Amino acid sequence: MGVLLPVLLPLVGVILVVLFGGGDRSRSRLLASIFALATFIVTLYLAAALHDGGSEALRWGIEAAIPGTGFVMLAIDGLSLPLVVLTGFLTCLAILSSWEVGESPTAHHALLLGLEAAVMAVFLADNLILFYVAWEAVLIPMFFLISVWGHENRRAAALKFFIYTFLGSALMLIGIIVLARSVQTLTIVGGVGAADPASQSLVFWLLAAGLLVKVPVVPLHTWLPDAHVEAPTAGSIMLAGVLLKMGGYGLLRVALPAAPEAFSAAAPVLAVLGGIGIMYGAVLALGQSDLKRLVAYSSVAHMGFMLLAISAGTSAGIGAAMLIMVSHGLVSGLSFFLVGAVYQRTHTREISRFGGLGSKIPVFGGAFVFAALASLGLPGLSGFPGELLSVLEGFSRFGWWIAPVGVGVVLSAAYNLYAVRAVAHGTLAPEWTDIADLSTRERIIAAAFIVPIVFLGLWPATVLSLTDPVSKVLALTMGGGQ
Repeated sequence: MGVLLPVLLPLVGVILVVLFGGGDRSRSRLLASIFALATFIVTLYLAAALHDGGSEALRWGIEAAIPGTGFVMLAIDGLSLPLVVLTGFLTCLAILSSWEVGESPTAHHALLLGLEAAVMAVFLADNLILFYVAWEAVLIPMFFLISVWGHENRRAAALKFFIYTFLGSALMLIGIIVLARSVQTLTIVGGVGAADPASQSLVFWLLAAGLLVKVPVVPLHTWLPDAHVEAPTAGSIMLAGVLLKMGGYGLLRVALPAAPEAFSAAAPVLAVLGGIGIMYGAVLALGQSDLKRLVAYSSVAHMGFMLLAISAGTSAGIGAAMLIMVSHGLVSGLSFFLVGAVYQRTHTREISRFGGLGSKIPVFGGAFVFAALASLGLPGLSGFPGELLSVLEGFSRFGWWIAPVGVGVVLSAAYNLYAVRAVAHGTLAPEWTDIADLSTRERIIAAAFIVPIVFLGLWPATVLSLTDPVSKVLALTMGGGQ
């Protein structure tokens, strides 16, 4: 029953927020906060239960009419647990970051809880059909969060997000149908059955079409900067923090077991796509004048490291990919929160209009510098171990062909330090002489991001030990060994 609660509690919260929120901001955010916090506590309980039970997955389900499929089936193991906990954690902070939302607060908070429930269902689905239904359900609340509570071009950005992801999902559905015709069971936790050798290549690329859009890889990434820039702060936190992770999770949970031979054959292509994402995202981030768009393009670069790690096909590479996903969820969440905080005070994101904010609002300045250092992969912070391990595993698999990734690493430092210099240092612009520092609530949010970023930087084994049993199985399935 505990496995059901991360999906059920947010859905109950949606109903109660709609019924009793009554358009009142205080009541709506209180109800949403209670259910988000309760859901996060349940994810911690599941982490403890899974730890006590060893590597055995925890399951809940109702057998469907189709024998052996268990249509309504949820499960959690070491691969899904870090992302489930991350989703519960970020939802709490997303609600806190939208504390002052004025327009339709009841609908806003209900949609955040609905989004959490849908994402939880993706990570907990133990049935291929349920996985796809939950995957599609994620589109609905995110579309409305962007299109209603976003900025000037919000409707165009929301529509672009919907079209890209929906078309990719349509191809993924075809892949699922082809796969379902050649496997005995649709259960996916523990390994979905492999497709017939003759159809594995077709199955893999159909599945990958939908999954790689969500990562996103270049050139399927163009929806991401627009969606991030136009989304409200809470939407950006959830979009970067958990929605992008659905692509990487789907590659490991569904595409690899369903088509291991095709996945192995496609590994060099995935590595190239990852390398392009690292360099292309960093170059474009360095050239941005909009602070939020800079952070958005950094996500393309970081997800490139994740794809490179997966392409290595080793248990260490898969563990690195999971660590990168968790780290990026925290670091990007902090970055988008801070950009939203400064935008709320200045009503601009133009980097050229900032400068010297670190001396005027030192708490914001310190947090912003910390986020930039975490993003560039400073040793001791969460971004370093996963990205270093991804490069090492990529080098072990592909040799010097991944050397250009080093350029992306240098450019990552360049755009992050450029942002620090332009925003936090220099002479304070006269128009910001009365700007206020982070409030108590905002300091709590920033600290809540900072603590796990430091913790994972010092103890990456927290994630790697959870994923290791599943990573070894996946690596053997792909033929990558240890």
